[in-house]
Amino acid sequence: MSKINLANKLTLLRVLLVPVFIVLLEIDSLWTSVAAFIVFAAASITDFFDGQIARKYNTITTFGIFLDPLADKLLITSAFVCFVGMYTLSIPAWMVICIIAREFVITGLRFIASSKNISIPASIHGKFKTTSQIVAIVVILLIIIIKAILANFYFTTPYDLFELTGFSYFAGWCLLKLPYWLMLAVTVLTLYSGVVYMLEHKKIFQEE
Repeated sequence: MSKINLANKLTLLRVLLVPVFIVLLEIDSLWTSVAAFIVFAAASITDFFDGQIARKYNTITTFGIFLDPLADKLLITSAFVCFVGMYTLSIPAWMVICIIAREFVITGLRFIASSKNISIPASIHGKFKTTSQIVAIVVILLIIIIKAILANFYFTTPYDLFELTGFSYFAGWCLLKLPYWLMLAVTVLTLYSGVVYMLEHKKIFQEE
């Protein structure tokens, strides 16, 4: 087996950070929430640099092509599954199920295409979908941190703090309701990108 290049090492690091991220979120304290945010940010940064390095030094490998999207899906879906388990976020399981189902369908499409020697390039819809998912996760992680800070000051809900300090109730609403609406938007975008992907490559299902 050839030596693993730097780009693939970064991708492997992203995979290894996934269980660390999950454990930190499951502990559910202020400091572990902050640590989970840092780990997710670090993992997301490796996603940017591994591709840049592979293209710059022409070290794109079959292993990297396989592992890179897998690492992305592991990181993102792990965050979403953990969010469902946090009852204070009020994120329903059906949203995450739809997102994961979309990934299974597109992976199946790529498998069929590969069996017919057809290459399916990444689409702008897929990139926008991934970006929206990462942004939603970052925002929700920040909300988790803020709510943990409020809990340390013994405020029952975000509304308590904003009532005492004179801030708008809108800020309290964002902390309590924004995760749900962010996830709903991400779910719609994810399903939409999947449908567009299927329609653009429907010829793959045609019998030869």
